Amino acid sequence: MTLWGGRFGDDPDAAIWAFTASRSDRRLLAVDVAGSIGHVTALGAANILPAPEVEALVAGLEAIAAEEAAGEFEFLDTDEDVHTAVERRLGELVGAIAGKLHTGRSRNDQIALDLRLYLLGSVDRIQNGVTGLITALLTAAEGSGESVVASYTHMQHAQAVPFAHHLLAHAWALGRDLDRFDDLRKRLAVSPLGAGAGGGTRLPLDPVLSTAHLGLDGTFDNSLDAVAARDQAAEYAWCCTQTFLDLSRVAEEVVLWSSAEFGWLSVADRHATGSSALPQKKNPDPAELTRGKAGSAIGRLTGLLSVMKAMPLSYNRDLQEDKEHLFPLGDDLEAALSAMSALFSGAVFSPQSPSFDVTALDLAEILVERGVAFREAHEAIGRLVAIRHDAGLDLQGIDYDDLAAVHARFEPGDEQMADPVESVRSRLSPGGGSFQSVQVQLEALRAILEARQKES
Repeated sequence: MTLWGGRFGDDPDAAIWAFTASRSDRRLLAVDVAGSIGHVTALGAANILPAPEVEALVAGLEAIAAEEAAGEFEFLDTDEDVHTAVERRLGELVGAIAGKLHTGRSRNDQIALDLRLYLLGSVDRIQNGVTGLITALLTAAEGSGESVVASYTHMQHAQAVPFAHHLLAHAWALGRDLDRFDDLRKRLAVSPLGAGAGGGTRLPLDPVLSTAHLGLDGTFDNSLDAVAARDQAAEYAWCCTQTFLDLSRVAEEVVLWSSAEFGWLSVADRHATGSSALPQKKNPDPAELTRGKAGSAIGRLTGLLSVMKAMPLSYNRDLQEDKEHLFPLGDDLEAALSAMSALFSGAVFSPQSPSFDVTALDLAEILVERGVAFREAHEAIGRLVAIRHDAGLDLQGIDYDDLAAVHARFEPGDEQMADPVESVRSRLSPGGGSFQSVQVQLEALRAILEARQKES
């Protein structure tokens, strides 16, 4: 069955049908039915269809929705796409009046609506997944107590920070991903119904009616743009990809931390896999797959942008390919978020204490507090580190004489700052790596999650 056969004298060639018929849009069945109910409701409100026909069409569409929910809806090979399948099944249920379903509508504005509704649902699921991982990170941070680790720059020990501070850095990044999806919603929640094939309709349809029925926030301003625009889909793909990049950084650290070289984390047996050849192995495969799928996400975003490039107004069949990039991207992100949340929830953390060299900046800042230029202080502590390294030592165990040998402004007792825990306790800057800052961050993040929960 097609929705356009009247113009043609021949049935579609088998090769052409196989190439052009859409199968990927079948997951849009539920939103296609929801959009159709909204459209029929608007047709009735505008007195384009009489009330009995509206009631019959809505009842038939609701029956299809029930079949979809129960997993009982049957697609046929002769269905060109999801829209065709719905109208075909509707005809089986309510008879000839199913032919009125498409009144004042085109597949162009129909698919544009379906995609927006589907992506809104996907955003809900993704945000739930992100929130779940943030919660797992907060739980791990709270459970880490006053464990102190090295922060890293260039993968070298930098400053001492609470391990919780490191975990919360990932939580804040993921929080920004939530914000980006929030902002995306404003552009997704716009109904294109009423744009028709691209030029609108002479029928007295009020797009506001269907928009309100569907729970969307606004209507289109230009009918050509309404059916051709996929920038909101590209924005969704970008938001997913950025979230994947943030998730991939978490995954990379899981891989590092679970290695024998780090030994900071042990993945629960139920969240790891083994080796077919090496009996001793316990591999953090969920994290490794997350890293890999982040690369695939970048490719899918690039593929979607390539489909959209230089496309003339308004609708073109190229846009059928958008779903080939969007659907796997959302699926992978939802799965990765779920897997990483489970992994973090079951992991045992045992972060290792850092080298005492991570206190070098603290020692330099003692001199700065006494009026010494930072460059002079930096050079003095650099000499001290070099002396200790030549002796095969770090800054652990230095005494006042060691400090006085490199700068006269040091005083007895300053050597106590050459301790990573004391370094963290002395930190003053807001948002910095101190125990006080960690508590402030935990409270702020918990409040953000609670506020989101109340809004949902």
